[in-house]
Amino acid sequence: MSLTHILNSKKIRFSAVFALFLMFVNFQTVLRAQTDSTHHHSVDTILEVAQSNAAAEHAEHPAGEHGEEKFDPTKVIMEHIADSHTWHLWGHTSIGLPVILYTDKGIETFSSSEFHHGEESYEGKYYTYRLIEDKIFAVDAANNIDKEASSHVYDFSITKNILAIWISIVLLVIIFSSVSSAYKKREGKAPKGLQSFIEPIIIFVRDEIARPNIGYKYAKFMPLLLTMFFFIWINNLLGLIPIFPGGANVTGNIFMTFVLSFITLLVVNLNGNKYYWKHILMPDVPWWLYPIMIPVEIIGVISKPFALMIRLYANISAGHIIVLSLISLIFIFKSVALAPVSVAFVLFMDVLELLVAFLQAFIFTMLTALFIGTAVDEHHH
Repeated sequence: MSLTHILNSKKIRFSAVFALFLMFVNFQTVLRAQTDSTHHHSVDTILEVAQSNAAAEHAEHPAGEHGEEKFDPTKVIMEHIADSHTWHLWGHTSIGLPVILYTDKGIETFSSSEFHHGEESYEGKYYTYRLIEDKIFAVDAANNIDKEASSHVYDFSITKNILAIWISIVLLVIIFSSVSSAYKKREGKAPKGLQSFIEPIIIFVRDEIARPNIGYKYAKFMPLLLTMFFFIWINNLLGLIPIFPGGANVTGNIFMTFVLSFITLLVVNLNGNKYYWKHILMPDVPWWLYPIMIPVEIIGVISKPFALMIRLYANISAGHIIVLSLISLIFIFKSVALAPVSVAFVLFMDVLELLVAFLQAFIFTMLTALFIGTAVDEHHH
């Protein structure tokens, strides 16, 4: 199959639709996870965490004492790798993102900058809101959380990770559309510009991932594999700048990797042929072992994409934590002599992370192709 056919307009549209669907599903997944945890069991937990943090800060800095604030590496690292209602730039400078709240009385919209980094509450049209541990709660006149009112507040806000997903999707559509257009205009000619950079990667995905693992049916799944590879790779690269202004950690978010793995689960099982399902529902073992083997096979169907989810999330998050931890050593020890050593290790880790960014996109896409291949493979005697 030629690259011109791979990148024809229909497949580009398919890739764009897939990217938009992925964005929508991830938005709903993050929303539901946040909503469920906020309005059921986590209010008391969040309050306990906030109170313990406040108590710790008060113990370190009693009233009237004006000392230098102690550097907390855990807080700094978690702020950089976690999702947020604001896009932090530097120091106390940040960009407020749209807050969209669906309540039992109506919809409220405002900017997260109204919270002033969580230091102030915001009086909305229906309720007064407060940002605690990056969760939005309805509060009473005394600025305490109103659990009853909070149970009727659902957060549809555009967070940093969601905005970063939109940015990566725009980049993805621009790249695919530009290369597809270049192939149409320069058919039969040598690649040029962006086309010359992207073509080897497309050939790599086709010849090293799709063909060996799926077989002669690989062309049907090329748009999916290309979109998945570039989406993960672009977000991995964008995630390498969490220590700089504008960094977002999309692929280090467990909900994002869950959606990617869930798409793999759907594609594999919806395309599974009769031999694939026979192996799961009627394995080649004595019938009396079916009560054992069938649950084991079904668990295997679920555990494969689950392993993809954990692998991508853990590797990307671990790399960010290591880099930020090395930088934190400078502020922990307050030593200028340690700075060159720390910076050297950070540069080494950043170069390594560039390799990991590509490697994780390759592994995720390759295993997806492998799972698809086992589902569509014809039975041979």
